[in-house]
Amino acid sequence: MVDVESDVGGNLKLLQQSVYPPKPHWTPYQLPNLSGRVMLVTGGDTGIGKDIIRELLKHNEKVYSYMAARSREKALAAIAELKTETGKKTHFSELDLGSLASVREAAAELLSKEEALYNLFQRRVNARMYHHHVLRIRVLTSDFETFKDGPKRRRLSEFCNQSKLADVLVASKLVRRYGEQGFVTDQRSRNLKTGLMRHAEEDSSGGHVVHWPVTMGAITPLYAGAAPEGLELNDKWLIPWAREEKCCNEQAYDQELAGRLREWLEEQVKDAE
Repeated sequence: MVDVESDVGGNLKLLQQSVYPPKPHWTPYQLPNLSGRVMLVTGGDTGIGKDIIRELLKHNEKVYSYMAARSREKALAAIAELKTETGKKTHFSELDLGSLASVREAAAELLSKEEALYNLFQRRVNARMYHHHVLRIRVLTSDFETFKDGPKRRRLSEFCNQSKLADVLVASKLVRRYGEQGFVTDQRSRNLKTGLMRHAEEDSSGGHVVHWPVTMGAITPLYAGAAPEGLELNDKWLIPWAREEKCCNEQAYDQELAGRLREWLEEQVKDAE
C-alpha cells in the first residue's frame, strides 16, 4: 500500500531541496592536492561530468583523469577545450554503457595502464545501470526484469526514478562489502542546466522551472569523492549542495531488496563477453 500523504510530503521536500538549496558550505577551490591519483569520470564529455574533470585539472598539479564517453569525436573536442582552459590534459576512455562488451574492454584497458583506480565518478545512470555495475566491481518494483526492454518495461512510467533508486541500493550494498577499501556514496542532481534539460524549460503546469548552472552540480560529487570529508560519508545520502540528509524513500535503506537486486545484476553479467 502506498502512503499518499508521506509520498506527497516527500516530493515537496525533494522539490524544496533541489530548487532552493542554501549557499554551499564547500566549493571545489577547497580540494586538496590529488597528485598521482587516478580518476575515471563517466559521461565526462559534457554536463556535470565535464565540470568534475575541469575542477580536478584546475586545482591539482598532476591528476591522472580519464574521460569515459561513447563518442570519441565529442570527447576529444572536450579534452581539447579543457586543455585550453587549464593547461592540463585528461585521457579518453572509450565507453558505451549500452554494451557490456564495451564496459569490460574499457575496464581492461584502464587496468592495463594503471595499478589502481582511486575514484569513479559515475555521472550517467539510467535503465542500463547494470552496465555500470560491471564497471564498478565491475519507486523500484520487485520485478527487476523492467530494467530490460520488453512488455513489462513498456508498461512502466517511472524509468528514471526506478534506476536512480536501484543505483542507490547498489551503492549501499557495495559500501557494506568494500567500505574498508574506500567509500561509495550517492547523490541526486536535479534542476541543472545540462543538455538533459534542453527540452524541459517548463514544468507540466506551464510554469518556469528553476535551473541552476551546471557547475553547481559538480560540488556534491567532488565533495564526496575527493575532499577529505568524504571519508566520513560512507553510505550517506547527499543533497545539493554537499549536505547530508535522510532519503525520504524508505526503500533506499532496504538491505534485503538491495541484496536481491545485486544477485539479479550478477546473474545478468556473469556470461557477458
